[in-house]
Amino acid sequence: MRSILLTIIWILAALPAWGDSLPIEARIEQAMFGPHRAEENSARNSYRHPVGTLTFLGLENGMTVMEIWPGGGWYTEILAPVLRYNGQFIVAAYDVDVPGQPDYRYRLQDDLLAKFAASPGVYDQVAIAPFSPPDSASLGDADSIDLILTFRNTHGWIGDGVAEKIFAEFFRVLKPGGILGVVQHRAGADADPLLSLEQGYVSEQAVIELARNAGLYLEARSEVNANPLDSKDYEEGVWSLPPGLAMCEKIEDDDGLEVCRAKYQSIGESDRMTLRFRKPIM
Repeated sequence: MRSILLTIIWILAALPAWGDSLPIEARIEQAMFGPHRAEENSARNSYRHPVGTLTFLGLENGMTVMEIWPGGGWYTEILAPVLRYNGQFIVAAYDVDVPGQPDYRYRLQDDLLAKFAASPGVYDQVAIAPFSPPDSASLGDADSIDLILTFRNTHGWIGDGVAEKIFAEFFRVLKPGGILGVVQHRAGADADPLLSLEQGYVSEQAVIELARNAGLYLEARSEVNANPLDSKDYEEGVWSLPPGLAMCEKIEDDDGLEVCRAKYQSIGESDRMTLRFRKPIM
């Protein structure tokens, strides 16, 4: 019995090192279902396809990776353990020293720091860069980042009038040959971004032009996050879909609420572009 117990203890002690030696696809999958994640976040895996998304966007061992505005930290929960001993991971989060921002930014930053403090075995190697342009607009040293990732942020930047400056900053801090990965709610090809952004959507062409004007070129696009069921014509915009279900917030009776939730859950999360840009080497 004692030898069996010692064997079990040895196996458990060896698990973290074993996990670190796995291929990156396996480590992403391991992190997707990690015990540090809330059940509702793990449930989003089927909509957000982190293995296919991150490998397509170019995530590799040894990279310096920066995630822009992680929000509630959905992708941070995956990237932090994957890169903990296999690269450097930086989150560019809201700069709470900038006054006058929307209240949710300060709350999200407090929540993110609480998340990090609650699981040091996951997040102890994560660096934080304050970033609230235009007042706090630097992402660090020039030519210092291998991979920048941004998930569902571009419509907000266009609406705030800072998208051009942000993409220019991406270009500045990326190493020559570095990658920008963009996932964004996708509007129709002919949509005016100044109109579609009110619903949370932006056309692929609008994002490609932002990147191209900053000096980046489109290397590849993927349909890994496509959703043909998304009609993009909801009264509450993209926030009508999971996980927000904004249309259902107005319903008070339980039966109607259940029907509403089922309706939008059957559609799934939004139709999203997944684009990989690269900074020229020369």
